Amino acid sequence: MNVLADEGVDKPIVDALRQAGHRVWYVAEMAPGLSDEHVLGFARQADALLLTADKDFGMLVIRLRYLAKGVILLRLAGTPPKEKARRVVWAIEIYGPQMVGAFTVISRETVRIRPLTDPAS
Repeated sequence: MNVLADEGVDKPIVDALRQAGHRVWYVAEMAPGLSDEHVLGFARQADALLLTADKDFGMLVIRLRYLAKGVILLRLAGTPPKEKARRVVWAIEIYGPQMVGAFTVISRETVRIRPLTDPAS
């Protein structure tokens, strides 16, 4: 799976995804300080899911309807780094195909997946 990790994503998560065989671009390594709109644009160009801890991306893709292959929001504050990494890799391995075209929230207890477009439209 192609993944663009926003700069607020912990490095151990990026490393674990790469070790699991995913292609991961990391904003912190490429262009720290990139605007949210540019981050989404790069994710679209790379045909990548956007992995972020920034809730602002929800507003951009859900309310303002910015195009995205999919957004994964991490809600794992207070979770040890190794456990965060394990949880994210597990969720992408299990639910990856369902995350395409969706806004996904990964928390300690759940993985919630919401389509970005209304299926009726």
